[in-house]
Amino acid sequence: MTEKDESVKNTTDFSEEKENHKEEPTTVENGDSTTSEDDNLQNNDVSEENSEETSVDPKDEEIQQLQLKANENEEKYLRLYAEFENYKRRIQNENETNKKYQAQRVLTDILPTIDNIERALQIEGEDESFKSLQKGVQMVHESLLRALKENGLEEIESEGQEFDPNFHQAVVQDNNPDFKSGEITQELQKGYKLKDRVLRPSMVKVNQ
Repeated sequence: MTEKDESVKNTTDFSEEKENHKEEPTTVENGDSTTSEDDNLQNNDVSEENSEETSVDPKDEEIQQLQLKANENEEKYLRLYAEFENYKRRIQNENETNKKYQAQRVLTDILPTIDNIERALQIEGEDESFKSLQKGVQMVHESLLRALKENGLEEIESEGQEFDPNFHQAVVQDNNPDFKSGEITQELQKGYKLKDRVLRPSMVKVNQ
């Protein structure tokens, strides 16, 4: 090979190397550009996802509000229902009580009449007409008491019983050795009750 040929070859090799050096930076720059674009796309996707998570669907919000309103209405209904049931139970109890003691006013008003009849029966007389009249009054008295007892009137037991302030009214103290302390020695006025309700307590004398 001549010197001229070697010179041409060297020049050619130098040119190829120079071209190769020029192409390499271009490739690196293209790679960096591609990576940057991918990062931007990923960032955009993340921001879109975040915006989707942050935003609330109006329909879901409306459903939530309707659910809250439904819960409120249910609570109001349950409260009103409980109040109505209590009211109904109270009225029922009052009606039962009124029915049970419906004769109270009449019986209370008639007690003085019974007292007068019993005082009349205590009068003594020897005349036949008087005895006949007394017998008639006694029959009326028994008939009246029988009718009143059928309507719930009961006499309160007193004489010989232990004094009970719920049924007896002590008006006199006694000192009778035949009775224990606190026992009733004498009934001064009869007491009556309607079922378990006292219409009038017995007026009594209580032993010391």
